[in-house]
Amino acid sequence: MATNQDVSHRYARVGRKLRGQPTSDGAGVRLTRLIGGAELPDLDPFLLLDEFGTDRAEDYIAGFPEHPHRGFETVTYMLDGRMRHKDNHGNEGVLVPGSVQWMTAGRGLVHSEMPEQQEGRMRGFQLWVNLPAREKMTEPKYQEFAPERIVQLQPAQGVQLKLIAGAVGDLRGPIAQPATEPVYIDVALQAGADWEYDLPEGHNVFVYVYEGGVEIGQGEDARQVDSQELAVLSGGQRLKLRDLGRDSRLILVGGRPLREPVARYGPFVMNTKQEVMQAFVDFQEGKF
Repeated sequence: MATNQDVSHRYARVGRKLRGQPTSDGAGVRLTRLIGGAELPDLDPFLLLDEFGTDRAEDYIAGFPEHPHRGFETVTYMLDGRMRHKDNHGNEGVLVPGSVQWMTAGRGLVHSEMPEQQEGRMRGFQLWVNLPAREKMTEPKYQEFAPERIVQLQPAQGVQLKLIAGAVGDLRGPIAQPATEPVYIDVALQAGADWEYDLPEGHNVFVYVYEGGVEIGQGEDARQVDSQELAVLSGGQRLKLRDLGRDSRLILVGGRPLREPVARYGPFVMNTKQEVMQAFVDFQEGKF
């Protein structure tokens, strides 16, 4: 017969909590860095998570002028505002509220991300996902999806999901990346609502609450996670979320760890220092 302790061990719990650090990037865009800072340098396969969110145009208007990338993927999820991206391979588009861009930098490209607005709110997330050694020098590519192409579902009363990557039941998000099998779900919980979800086995998973507050876990292992807190999960495979009466929103993100050496410097993420040095040479010689 299963005991209460056996049941609680099935559930994921909060291994650690942290708040992000204010910083700026690009040409002075104000950000909150949640992964990639001193407190959480990475969470394999995730290298960086930035949240941007402001009503002040001066905090974002200078944008991110041309800069290079090699060896990893960037994921931009827009909640509010409009951002135009261009690269030196001729790709160009505008990210609007609710849209997602999953860019595989691969062997290298030079791109820019500039606001397509002079005023109003700009809010969203950028996540960096590492690539395995065998894919670091692949051809750059994009997976870009407008809001209407993001799967939306209501699995329980008061629960609304936007499924960007991974699966919920028989439904799958539009993003595919076999190397890390990512899960990326935007979860909205009405006051008092709860939701349970089976996490992929072996994934590193985090929850970032950006509105409201939730309880994560079951029984005596349950812990409160408030707005602007990131929780790294550990323990069991079943996630239990419960809103604490505040109408909460959060992103649930997971990925299969690569467990490979990481050599990174700025916009280049490779496996050895020599490969990073070669990336600088290739960039300076115009090979991106």
